[in-house]
Amino acid sequence: MKPKTIFWVTVFAVSMGFFESAIVIYLREMIYPNGFAFPLQPVERGLATTEILREAFSLLMLLSVGILVGKSTFTRFAYFLYSFAVWDIFYYIFLKILINWPESLMTMDILFLLPVTWVGPVVAPVILSFLMILLALLILYFSARNEQVHLKAHELVTLITGSVIVIISFTQDYIRFILSHYTAADIWSLPAKDILKFSVQYYPENFYWPIFIGGLVVILVGIGLFTKRNILLIKDLLQ
Repeated sequence: MKPKTIFWVTVFAVSMGFFESAIVIYLREMIYPNGFAFPLQPVERGLATTEILREAFSLLMLLSVGILVGKSTFTRFAYFLYSFAVWDIFYYIFLKILINWPESLMTMDILFLLPVTWVGPVVAPVILSFLMILLALLILYFSARNEQVHLKAHELVTLITGSVIVIISFTQDYIRFILSHYTAADIWSLPAKDILKFSVQYYPENFYWPIFIGGLVVILVGIGLFTKRNILLIKDLLQ
C-alpha cells in the first residue's frame, strides 16, 4: 500500500464526487426548480434511461481505477471499494457546500436506481462508505505484508450476507409500495412505462433501521474475522 497511490486514487474519487454532485444539481434545476422533494416528479423516459446508464458507467469508471492501480484481484477490489466510498462521501459534501443540501443527515435521498429504487437517509450510505474504506485499507495493509492475502469462504459469505441485508433495508419500502398495488406477475407483464408512471407517486414512509443495523453488524463481523485471521497470520510469518 503506497501512500502516493492512495493519495491519487483519493484525488480521483473526490473529483468524481464533484462531477456527480454537479450533474445532480443540473438535474434538480431541470426537474425540481422549487427544490427536490418526494413524491418524485415524472421524468421523460429518455432522461430516466440516461440517468440509469450514467450510474452504471460511474461504477465502471470506479472499477477501471481499481483494475489499473491494483496488483492483484484482491487489491483491485480494495481500490474499487475505497474509491467508491470516497466518491460517495464527497458527493454529499459538495452538495452541502454548493446548494446546502441535505438539510440534515436524516434527510431522505434516492441512493441508487438499479435494479429498483434504493431510498434511505443520507447518514446510512455515509456509514457504509466508512465501513468500505476500513475494509479496503485493511485489505491493502495486509496485502502489502503478505501477497497471499484473501477472503476465506466464511468471511466472504458473512460480508455478502451483511451487504444483502443492507440492500434490503434500502429497497424494502419502495418494494412494499409497488407490491401494494401490483402483484409480481403484473410487474413482469405490464409495460415498463406504466410501472414507471406509477412509481413517481412513491413517497418514503419508513426506513427499516433494524434491518440496516443488523446488516451493519454482520458486515462488521466479517471484517473482524478477516482482520483477526490476518493479524495472526502475519505474526506467524514474522516468527
